[in-house]
Amino acid sequence: MGVMEITRMQPAGLVVSPAFSHVAIVPAGAATIYVGGQNGVDDTGAVVSDDVAEQSVRTIDNVSIALEAAGASLADVVQWTVLLAADADLGAAYGAIAPRLATAGAPPLVTAARVVGLGVPGALIEVSAIAAVVPG
Repeated sequence: MGVMEITRMQPAGLVVSPAFSHVAIVPAGAATIYVGGQNGVDDTGAVVSDDVAEQSVRTIDNVSIALEAAGASLADVVQWTVLLAADADLGAAYGAIAPRLATAGAPPLVTAARVVGLGVPGALIEVSAIAAVVPG
């Protein structure tokens, strides 16, 4: 295809949303970074709060730390996966992190789900990410 940048698309025939895209094309030669599920925990593994907004902010901080260690940033995220405990306040969680999920240009791909529980006791949110950095 000869693409030299990451292209995010909202193809005709699919719903248009300012919050997410449907397709992303990452060019050959880009470094792909996978960040495993992060929770709202501090560097000792303790859950930071029982408030979903506070956990959400810390979760994105943790994703950011992981990305920076790999030479990327939140702006390089191509796809987010967001898991919320079934009883967590969706509005509070997304309200706390939505501005930080945005990428340059078109929005990233987003998969979100409500789950019965998460692996970390007391965690209300878990976020993983796939980022790509184009050389140059």
